[in-house]
Amino acid sequence: MFGWSPSRGNALSTLVVSALAVFMAALDNLVVITALPAIQKSLDTDLQELEWTVNAYTLAFAVFLMGGSAAGDRFGRRRMFLIGLTVFTAASAGCALAGSPGELIAARAVQGFGAAIVMPLTLTLLTEAVSERRRGIALGVWGALSGLAVALGPLVGGAVVEKISWEWIFWVNVPIGVAVLLLGLWQLAESKQPGARLDLPGTVLVSLGMLGVVFALVSTTDDGWTSGKVLGSLIAGIVLLVAFVLWELRAPAPMLPMRLFANRAFSAVNVTSMLMFAAMFGLVFLLTQFMQNIQGFSPLEAGVRMLAWTAMPVLVAPLASFLTAWIGNRLVVALGLLAEAVALGWLASVTEVHTAYADQVPGLVLGGIGLGLFFAPTAEMAMNVVEPREQGIASGANNTFRELGGVLGVAVLTSIFTSHGGYLTPQQFVDGLVPAAWAGAGFAALGVLAMLTAPRRTKEPRPAGAAPAPGTREHDTSEAPELQRSRS
Repeated sequence: MFGWSPSRGNALSTLVVSALAVFMAALDNLVVITALPAIQKSLDTDLQELEWTVNAYTLAFAVFLMGGSAAGDRFGRRRMFLIGLTVFTAASAGCALAGSPGELIAARAVQGFGAAIVMPLTLTLLTEAVSERRRGIALGVWGALSGLAVALGPLVGGAVVEKISWEWIFWVNVPIGVAVLLLGLWQLAESKQPGARLDLPGTVLVSLGMLGVVFALVSTTDDGWTSGKVLGSLIAGIVLLVAFVLWELRAPAPMLPMRLFANRAFSAVNVTSMLMFAAMFGLVFLLTQFMQNIQGFSPLEAGVRMLAWTAMPVLVAPLASFLTAWIGNRLVVALGLLAEAVALGWLASVTEVHTAYADQVPGLVLGGIGLGLFFAPTAEMAMNVVEPREQGIASGANNTFRELGGVLGVAVLTSIFTSHGGYLTPQQFVDGLVPAAWAGAGFAALGVLAMLTAPRRTKEPRPAGAAPAPGTREHDTSEAPELQRSRS
Protein backbone atom coordinates (compact mmCIF):
# COMPACT_ATOMS: atom_id res chain seq x y z
CA MET A 1 0.00 0.00 0.00
CA PHE A 2 1.32 3.44 -0.95
CA GLY A 3 4.38 1.71 -2.37
CA TRP A 4 5.45 4.19 -5.07
CA SER A 5 7.35 7.33 -4.14
CA PRO A 6 9.83 9.63 -5.86
CA SER A 7 13.51 8.92 -5.36
CA ARG A 8 13.98 12.23 -3.62
CA GLY A 9 11.37 14.32 -1.84
CA ASN A 10 10.72 17.90 -2.86
CA ALA A 11 11.41 20.21 0.10
CA LEU A 12 8.66 22.74 -0.70
CA SER A 13 6.04 20.05 -1.35
CA THR A 14 7.04 18.23 1.83
CA LEU A 15 6.64 21.49 3.76
CA VAL A 16 3.16 22.03 2.27
CA VAL A 17 2.07 18.46 3.03
CA SER A 18 3.50 18.53 6.56
CA ALA A 19 2.09 21.96 7.38
CA LEU A 20 -1.43 21.17 6.18
CA ALA A 21 -1.46 17.79 7.92
CA VAL A 22 -0.20 19.16 11.23
CA PHE A 23 -2.69 22.03 11.02
CA MET A 24 -5.64 19.61 10.66
CA ALA A 25 -4.42 17.30 13.42
CA ALA A 26 -3.69 20.12 15.88
CA LEU A 27 -6.88 22.01 15.04
CA ASP A 28 -9.08 19.09 16.02
CA ASN A 29 -7.80 19.22 19.59
CA LEU A 30 -9.98 22.23 20.42
CA VAL A 31 -12.21 22.90 17.38
CA VAL A 32 -15.06 20.91 18.91
CA ILE A 33 -15.28 22.93 22.14
CA THR A 34 -17.42 25.79 20.83
CA ALA A 35 -19.66 23.28 19.02
CA LEU A 36 -20.64 21.34 22.16
CA PRO A 37 -23.99 23.12 22.80
CA ALA A 38 -25.09 22.49 19.22
CA ILE A 39 -23.98 18.84 19.42
CA GLN A 40 -25.85 18.41 22.69
CA LYS A 41 -29.06 19.73 21.16
CA SER A 42 -28.70 17.76 17.93
CA LEU A 43 -27.76 14.37 19.41
CA ASP A 44 -29.49 14.75 22.82
CA THR A 45 -26.29 14.06 24.75
CA ASP A 46 -25.75 14.23 28.50
CA LEU A 47 -22.81 15.98 30.19
CA GLN A 48 -20.59 12.89 30.37
CA GLU A 49 -21.08 12.17 26.67
CA LEU A 50 -20.19 15.77 25.85
CA GLU A 51 -17.01 15.47 27.90
CA TRP A 52 -15.98 12.32 26.06
CA THR A 53 -16.63 13.99 22.72
CA VAL A 54 -13.57 16.10 23.57
CA ASN A 55 -11.61 13.53 25.55
CA ALA A 56 -11.88 10.58 23.13
CA TYR A 57 -9.73 12.45 20.60
CA THR A 58 -7.20 13.58 23.22
CA LEU A 59 -6.93 10.11 24.76
CA ALA A 60 -6.30 8.32 21.46
CA PHE A 61 -3.93 11.05 20.30
CA ALA A 62 -1.77 10.87 23.44
CA VAL A 63 -1.84 7.09 23.79
CA PHE A 64 -0.76 6.19 20.25
CA LEU A 65 1.77 8.94 19.46
CA MET A 66 4.82 6.86 20.39
CA GLY A 67 3.48 3.80 18.61
CA GLY A 68 2.81 5.84 15.45
CA SER A 69 6.34 7.19 15.41
CA ALA A 70 7.84 3.73 15.98
CA ALA A 71 5.72 2.24 13.19
CA GLY A 72 7.03 4.93 10.84
CA ASP A 73 10.62 3.99 11.64
CA ARG A 74 9.87 0.31 11.10
CA PHE A 75 7.52 0.26 8.08
CA GLY A 76 8.38 3.55 6.37
CA ARG A 77 7.55 7.09 7.43
CA ARG A 78 5.88 8.06 4.17
CA ARG A 79 3.77 4.90 4.11
CA MET A 80 2.60 5.23 7.71
CA PHE A 81 1.99 8.98 7.28
CA LEU A 82 -0.34 8.32 4.34
CA ILE A 83 -2.12 5.50 6.18
CA GLY A 84 -2.61 7.75 9.23
CA LEU A 85 -3.89 10.57 7.02
CA THR A 86 -6.38 8.21 5.36
CA VAL A 87 -7.66 7.05 8.78
CA PHE A 88 -7.96 10.65 10.02
CA THR A 89 -9.85 11.82 6.92
CA ALA A 90 -12.26 8.86 6.96
CA ALA A 91 -12.90 9.29 10.70
CA SER A 92 -13.63 13.00 10.14
CA ALA A 93 -16.41 11.99 7.74
CA GLY A 94 -17.58 9.47 10.36
CA CYS A 95 -17.83 12.25 12.96
CA ALA A 96 -19.93 14.37 10.60
CA LEU A 97 -22.25 11.46 9.82
CA ALA A 98 -22.66 10.35 13.46
CA GLY A 99 -26.29 9.89 14.45
CA SER A 100 -25.76 9.19 18.16
CA PRO A 101 -23.37 10.24 20.93
CA GLY A 102 -21.74 6.79 20.92
CA GLU A 103 -21.04 6.94 17.19
CA LEU A 104 -19.53 10.42 17.53
CA ILE A 105 -17.31 9.42 20.46
CA ALA A 106 -16.09 6.30 18.62
CA ALA A 107 -15.33 8.31 15.46
CA ARG A 108 -13.47 10.92 17.51
CA ALA A 109 -11.30 8.17 19.03
CA VAL A 110 -10.43 6.82 15.56
CA GLN A 111 -9.73 10.37 14.40
CA GLY A 112 -7.29 10.80 17.29
CA PHE A 113 -5.61 7.50 16.38
CA GLY A 114 -5.03 8.71 12.82
CA ALA A 115 -3.71 12.05 14.06
CA ALA A 116 -1.30 10.24 16.41
CA ILE A 117 0.33 8.59 13.39
CA VAL A 118 0.37 11.74 11.27
CA MET A 119 1.58 14.32 13.80
CA PRO A 120 5.08 13.05 14.71
CA LEU A 121 5.85 11.91 11.17
CA THR A 122 5.22 15.40 9.73
CA LEU A 123 8.26 16.66 11.64
CA THR A 124 10.44 13.69 10.70
CA LEU A 125 9.56 13.89 7.01
CA LEU A 126 10.19 17.64 6.98
CA THR A 127 13.58 17.28 8.69
CA GLU A 128 14.59 14.61 6.16
CA ALA A 129 13.56 16.66 3.11
CA VAL A 130 14.87 20.13 4.01
CA SER A 131 18.56 21.00 4.01
CA GLU A 132 20.11 22.03 7.30
CA ARG A 133 20.64 25.56 5.99
CA ARG A 134 16.90 26.09 5.38
CA ARG A 135 15.58 23.88 8.19
CA GLY A 136 15.06 26.75 10.64
CA ILE A 137 12.76 28.59 8.24
CA ALA A 138 10.82 25.41 7.39
CA LEU A 139 10.38 24.53 11.06
CA GLY A 140 9.30 28.12 11.67
CA VAL A 141 6.42 27.66 9.22
CA TRP A 142 5.62 24.24 10.71
CA GLY A 143 5.66 25.66 14.24
CA ALA A 144 3.55 28.67 13.29
CA LEU A 145 0.81 26.52 11.80
CA SER A 146 0.93 24.02 14.67
CA GLY A 147 0.54 26.73 17.28
CA LEU A 148 -2.00 28.64 15.22
CA ALA A 149 -4.17 25.55 14.75
CA VAL A 150 -4.35 24.90 18.49
CA ALA A 151 -5.32 28.49 19.24
CA LEU A 152 -7.69 28.80 16.27
CA GLY A 153 -9.79 25.83 17.34
CA PRO A 154 -12.41 27.89 19.22
CA LEU A 155 -12.56 30.50 16.43
CA VAL A 156 -13.01 27.99 13.61
CA GLY A 157 -15.49 25.93 15.60
CA GLY A 158 -17.53 28.99 16.56
CA ALA A 159 -17.59 30.39 13.03
CA VAL A 160 -18.61 27.11 11.38
CA VAL A 161 -21.30 26.30 13.97
CA GLU A 162 -22.75 29.79 13.86
CA LYS A 163 -22.76 30.15 10.07
CA ILE A 164 -23.37 26.55 8.90
CA SER A 165 -23.76 23.61 11.33
CA TRP A 166 -21.68 21.60 13.77
CA GLU A 167 -21.17 18.72 11.30
CA TRP A 168 -19.06 20.98 9.10
CA ILE A 169 -16.29 21.31 11.68
CA PHE A 170 -15.54 17.71 10.63
CA TRP A 171 -16.57 17.83 6.96
CA VAL A 172 -13.99 20.57 6.29
CA ASN A 173 -11.20 18.05 6.97
CA VAL A 174 -12.30 15.74 4.16
CA PRO A 175 -11.40 17.74 1.01
CA ILE A 176 -8.20 19.00 2.65
CA GLY A 177 -7.25 15.48 3.72
CA VAL A 178 -7.85 14.09 0.23
CA ALA A 179 -5.78 16.89 -1.36
CA VAL A 180 -2.89 16.35 1.07
CA LEU A 181 -3.07 12.59 0.49
CA LEU A 182 -2.78 13.00 -3.29
CA LEU A 183 0.09 15.48 -2.96
CA GLY A 184 1.84 13.15 -0.51
CA LEU A 185 1.49 10.18 -2.88
CA TRP A 186 3.06 12.27 -5.63
CA GLN A 187 5.81 14.16 -3.80
CA LEU A 188 6.86 12.54 -0.51
CA ALA A 189 9.98 10.39 -0.47
CA GLU A 190 10.14 7.25 1.63
CA SER A 191 12.51 6.94 4.57
CA LYS A 192 12.88 4.54 7.43
CA GLN A 193 15.34 3.62 10.13
CA PRO A 194 17.63 0.91 8.70
CA GLY A 195 17.19 -2.36 10.58
CA ALA A 196 14.44 -0.92 12.76
CA ARG A 197 12.20 -3.40 14.57
CA LEU A 198 8.83 -2.66 16.11
CA ASP A 199 9.07 -2.90 19.88
CA LEU A 200 5.68 -4.55 20.42
CA PRO A 201 5.97 -5.13 24.21
CA GLY A 202 7.16 -1.55 24.70
CA THR A 203 4.37 -0.20 22.48
CA VAL A 204 1.71 -2.11 24.43
CA LEU A 205 3.10 -1.11 27.84
CA VAL A 206 3.46 2.60 27.04
CA SER A 207 0.07 2.75 25.29
CA LEU A 208 -1.80 1.09 28.18
CA GLY A 209 0.20 3.07 30.75
CA MET A 210 -0.60 6.39 29.13
CA LEU A 211 -4.21 5.29 28.69
CA GLY A 212 -4.45 4.78 32.45
CA VAL A 213 -2.82 8.11 33.32
CA VAL A 214 -4.73 10.14 30.73
CA PHE A 215 -8.04 8.46 31.61
CA ALA A 216 -7.44 9.40 35.26
CA LEU A 217 -6.62 13.01 34.37
CA VAL A 218 -9.67 13.56 32.18
CA SER A 219 -11.94 11.92 34.79
CA THR A 220 -10.98 14.28 37.62
CA THR A 221 -13.48 16.98 36.65
CA ASP A 222 -16.48 14.70 37.26
CA ASP A 223 -15.11 12.31 39.88
CA GLY A 224 -12.46 14.30 41.79
CA TRP A 225 -8.83 13.45 42.41
CA THR A 226 -9.58 11.10 45.34
CA SER A 227 -12.21 8.88 43.68
CA GLY A 228 -11.51 5.17 43.34
CA LYS A 229 -11.81 5.32 39.55
CA VAL A 230 -9.26 8.12 39.23
CA LEU A 231 -6.78 6.71 41.76
CA GLY A 232 -7.10 3.16 40.44
CA SER A 233 -6.57 4.25 36.86
CA LEU A 234 -3.68 6.53 37.82
CA ILE A 235 -1.91 3.85 39.86
CA ALA A 236 -2.38 1.24 37.13
CA GLY A 237 -1.07 3.66 34.52
CA ILE A 238 2.00 4.55 36.59
CA VAL A 239 2.77 0.86 37.25
CA LEU A 240 2.58 0.11 33.53
CA LEU A 241 4.79 3.09 32.69
CA VAL A 242 7.37 1.90 35.24
CA ALA A 243 7.21 -1.54 33.61
CA PHE A 244 7.73 0.19 30.24
CA VAL A 245 10.87 1.95 31.51
CA LEU A 246 12.24 -1.31 32.94
CA TRP A 247 11.53 -3.11 29.66
CA GLU A 248 13.15 -0.36 27.58
CA LEU A 249 16.32 -0.60 29.69
CA ARG A 250 16.78 -4.22 28.63
CA ALA A 251 14.97 -4.43 25.27
CA PRO A 252 17.19 -5.35 22.28
CA ALA A 253 15.50 -2.70 20.11
CA PRO A 254 13.75 -0.18 22.43
CA MET A 255 11.19 2.22 20.94
CA LEU A 256 12.35 4.94 23.35
CA PRO A 257 15.96 4.40 24.50
CA MET A 258 16.17 5.55 28.10
CA ARG A 259 19.71 6.79 27.50
CA LEU A 260 18.21 9.72 25.57
CA PHE A 261 16.98 11.18 28.84
CA ALA A 262 20.55 11.28 30.10
CA ASN A 263 20.89 14.12 27.60
CA ARG A 264 19.82 17.17 29.61
CA ALA A 265 18.81 19.05 26.46
CA PHE A 266 16.45 16.23 25.39
CA SER A 267 14.91 16.02 28.86
CA ALA A 268 14.53 19.81 29.10
CA VAL A 269 12.82 20.06 25.70
CA ASN A 270 10.21 17.47 26.64
CA VAL A 271 9.52 18.84 30.13
CA THR A 272 9.12 22.39 28.82
CA SER A 273 6.81 21.18 26.03
CA MET A 274 4.58 19.51 28.60
CA LEU A 275 4.49 22.61 30.82
CA MET A 276 3.81 25.04 27.96
CA PHE A 277 0.90 22.96 26.65
CA ALA A 278 -0.47 22.54 30.18
CA ALA A 279 -0.56 26.31 30.62
CA MET A 280 -1.94 27.04 27.16
CA PHE A 281 -4.61 24.32 26.85
CA GLY A 282 -5.90 24.83 30.36
CA LEU A 283 -6.37 28.57 29.93
CA VAL A 284 -7.87 28.41 26.43
CA PHE A 285 -10.42 25.88 27.69
CA LEU A 286 -11.58 28.24 30.46
CA LEU A 287 -11.07 31.59 28.74
CA THR A 288 -13.31 30.79 25.77
CA GLN A 289 -16.07 29.83 28.23
CA PHE A 290 -15.53 33.08 30.14
CA MET A 291 -15.94 35.14 26.98
CA GLN A 292 -19.14 33.33 25.97
CA ASN A 293 -20.87 32.45 29.24
CA ILE A 294 -19.90 35.49 31.34
CA GLN A 295 -19.21 38.28 28.86
CA GLY A 296 -22.07 37.22 26.56
CA PHE A 297 -20.19 36.93 23.27
CA SER A 298 -21.31 34.46 20.62
CA PRO A 299 -18.85 31.68 19.70
CA LEU A 300 -17.71 33.62 16.64
CA GLU A 301 -17.38 36.90 18.55
CA ALA A 302 -15.28 35.18 21.22
CA GLY A 303 -13.08 33.62 18.56
CA VAL A 304 -12.51 36.96 16.85
CA ARG A 305 -11.44 38.52 20.16
CA MET A 306 -8.99 35.66 20.67
CA LEU A 307 -7.21 36.72 17.46
CA ALA A 308 -5.11 39.09 19.56
CA TRP A 309 -3.52 35.87 20.84
CA THR A 310 -3.87 33.56 17.84
CA ALA A 311 -2.49 35.91 15.18
CA MET A 312 0.80 36.45 16.99
CA PRO A 313 2.38 33.01 16.30
CA VAL A 314 1.95 33.58 12.55
CA LEU A 315 3.91 36.84 12.79
CA VAL A 316 6.49 35.74 15.35
CA ALA A 317 7.32 32.09 14.57
CA PRO A 318 8.98 32.68 11.15
CA LEU A 319 11.10 35.42 12.75
CA ALA A 320 12.09 33.15 15.63
CA SER A 321 14.56 31.34 13.37
CA PHE A 322 16.45 34.61 12.87
CA LEU A 323 16.45 35.26 16.61
CA THR A 324 17.88 31.80 17.29
CA ALA A 325 20.77 32.63 14.97
CA TRP A 326 21.60 35.46 17.37
CA ILE A 327 21.06 34.03 20.86
CA GLY A 328 20.34 30.34 20.25
CA ASN A 329 17.33 28.05 20.61
CA ARG A 330 17.70 27.54 24.35
CA LEU A 331 17.32 31.21 25.25
CA VAL A 332 14.57 31.83 22.68
CA VAL A 333 12.49 28.97 24.13
CA ALA A 334 13.05 30.28 27.67
CA LEU A 335 12.00 33.76 26.53
CA GLY A 336 8.82 32.34 24.99
CA LEU A 337 7.91 30.54 28.23
CA LEU A 338 8.63 33.69 30.23
CA ALA A 339 6.35 35.72 27.95
CA GLU A 340 3.62 33.08 28.42
CA ALA A 341 3.99 33.20 32.21
CA VAL A 342 3.74 36.99 32.28
CA ALA A 343 0.76 36.90 29.88
CA LEU A 344 -1.21 34.47 32.02
CA GLY A 345 -0.32 36.43 35.13
CA TRP A 346 -1.60 39.60 33.45
CA LEU A 347 -4.89 37.94 32.52
CA ALA A 348 -5.28 36.62 36.07
CA SER A 349 -4.68 40.08 37.53
CA VAL A 350 -7.18 41.94 35.31
CA THR A 351 -9.98 39.38 35.14
CA GLU A 352 -13.25 40.55 36.71
CA VAL A 353 -16.90 39.99 35.83
CA HIS A 354 -17.00 43.19 33.77
CA THR A 355 -13.40 43.25 32.53
CA ALA A 356 -13.06 45.41 29.42
CA TYR A 357 -11.60 43.63 26.40
CA ALA A 358 -8.96 46.36 26.07
CA ASP A 359 -7.59 45.31 29.47
CA GLN A 360 -7.20 41.73 28.25
CA VAL A 361 -5.43 42.60 24.99
CA PRO A 362 -1.87 43.03 26.42
CA GLY A 363 -2.03 39.59 28.00
CA LEU A 364 -3.47 37.98 24.86
CA VAL A 365 -0.85 39.58 22.60
CA LEU A 366 2.02 38.65 24.90
CA GLY A 367 0.72 35.08 25.14
CA GLY A 368 0.71 34.80 21.34
CA ILE A 369 4.26 36.15 21.17
CA GLY A 370 5.32 33.52 23.70
CA LEU A 371 3.82 30.74 21.57
CA GLY A 372 5.51 32.06 18.45
CA LEU A 373 8.91 32.07 20.16
CA PHE A 374 8.36 28.58 21.57
CA PHE A 375 7.16 26.21 18.85
CA ALA A 376 9.79 26.18 16.11
CA PRO A 377 12.93 26.47 18.31
CA THR A 378 11.63 23.66 20.53
CA ALA A 379 10.98 21.42 17.54
CA GLU A 380 14.46 22.14 16.19
CA MET A 381 16.09 21.37 19.54
CA ALA A 382 14.17 18.09 19.84
CA MET A 383 15.51 16.93 16.47
CA ASN A 384 19.07 18.28 16.77
CA VAL A 385 20.04 16.77 20.13
CA VAL A 386 19.62 13.15 18.95
CA GLU A 387 21.21 11.05 16.23
CA PRO A 388 19.55 11.30 12.79
CA ARG A 389 18.35 7.67 13.00
CA GLU A 390 16.52 8.51 16.27
CA GLN A 391 14.73 11.64 15.06
CA GLY A 392 11.47 9.73 14.62
CA ILE A 393 11.67 8.60 18.25
CA ALA A 394 12.48 12.14 19.38
CA SER A 395 9.56 13.58 17.42
CA GLY A 396 7.12 11.04 18.85
CA ALA A 397 8.34 11.62 22.40
CA ASN A 398 8.11 15.41 22.08
CA ASN A 399 4.58 15.31 20.70
CA THR A 400 3.53 12.83 23.39
CA PHE A 401 4.78 15.11 26.14
CA ARG A 402 2.97 18.06 24.53
CA GLU A 403 -0.32 16.18 24.32
CA LEU A 404 -0.05 14.86 27.87
CA GLY A 405 0.67 18.42 28.96
CA GLY A 406 -2.56 19.57 27.33
CA VAL A 407 -4.58 16.89 29.13
CA LEU A 408 -2.81 17.69 32.40
CA GLY A 409 -3.44 21.42 32.01
CA VAL A 410 -7.16 21.07 31.32
CA ALA A 411 -7.56 18.61 34.21
CA VAL A 412 -5.55 20.58 36.78
CA LEU A 413 -6.80 24.06 35.87
CA THR A 414 -10.41 22.85 35.71
CA SER A 415 -9.99 21.15 39.08
CA ILE A 416 -8.66 24.42 40.54
CA PHE A 417 -11.52 26.28 38.88
CA THR A 418 -14.22 24.03 40.38
CA SER A 419 -12.62 24.04 43.84
CA HIS A 420 -12.65 27.86 44.00
CA GLY A 421 -15.70 28.72 41.90
CA GLY A 422 -18.27 27.34 39.51
CA TYR A 423 -20.95 28.13 36.93
CA LEU A 424 -23.81 29.33 39.14
CA THR A 425 -23.04 33.06 38.97
CA PRO A 426 -20.65 35.26 36.98
CA GLN A 427 -18.71 36.12 40.13
CA GLN A 428 -18.37 32.46 41.01
CA PHE A 429 -16.94 31.78 37.55
CA VAL A 430 -14.38 34.56 37.99
CA ASP A 431 -13.51 33.29 41.48
CA GLY A 432 -12.52 29.99 39.86
CA LEU A 433 -10.87 31.40 36.73
CA VAL A 434 -8.41 33.73 38.47
CA PRO A 435 -6.54 31.09 40.55
CA ALA A 436 -6.62 28.72 37.56
CA ALA A 437 -4.94 31.38 35.41
CA TRP A 438 -2.29 31.93 38.10
CA ALA A 439 -1.67 28.17 38.11
CA GLY A 440 -1.18 28.28 34.33
CA ALA A 441 1.33 31.10 34.79
CA GLY A 442 3.10 28.88 37.31
CA PHE A 443 3.33 26.04 34.77
CA ALA A 444 4.96 28.36 32.23
CA ALA A 445 7.36 29.78 34.85
CA LEU A 446 8.47 26.26 35.77
CA GLY A 447 9.08 25.72 32.06
CA VAL A 448 11.54 28.64 32.04
CA LEU A 449 13.54 27.01 34.85
CA ALA A 450 13.43 23.62 33.13
CA MET A 451 14.75 25.02 29.85
CA LEU A 452 17.58 26.86 31.58
CA THR A 453 18.81 23.49 32.90
CA ALA A 454 19.61 22.48 29.32
CA PRO A 455 23.34 22.70 28.65
CA ARG A 456 24.66 25.44 26.42
CA ARG A 457 27.23 23.05 24.99
CA THR A 458 26.52 19.41 24.10
CA LYS A 459 28.42 16.70 22.28
CA GLU A 460 27.88 15.98 18.61
CA PRO A 461 25.26 13.21 18.35
CA ARG A 462 26.88 9.95 17.19
CA PRO A 463 25.92 6.28 17.21
CA ALA A 464 25.86 4.71 20.64
CA GLY A 465 29.20 3.20 21.54
CA ALA A 466 31.06 4.81 18.65
CA ALA A 467 34.27 6.63 19.36
CA PRO A 468 34.47 10.31 18.43
CA ALA A 469 36.10 11.02 15.12
CA PRO A 470 39.64 12.47 15.22
CA GLY A 471 39.52 16.20 15.64
CA THR A 472 35.85 16.20 16.74
CA ARG A 473 35.02 19.15 18.98
CA GLU A 474 32.09 19.72 21.24
CA HIS A 475 29.57 22.09 19.71
CA ASP A 476 26.53 23.96 20.87
CA THR A 477 23.17 22.59 19.70
CA SER A 478 21.14 25.20 21.50
CA GLU A 479 23.15 28.38 20.96
CA ALA A 480 24.10 30.12 17.78
CA PRO A 481 27.43 29.44 16.04
CA GLU A 482 28.19 33.15 16.19
CA LEU A 483 28.06 33.05 20.01
CA GLN A 484 30.21 29.93 20.08
CA ARG A 485 32.91 31.59 17.99
CA SER A 486 32.80 34.70 20.17
CA ARG A 487 33.60 32.55 23.23
CA SER A 488 36.50 30.78 21.50
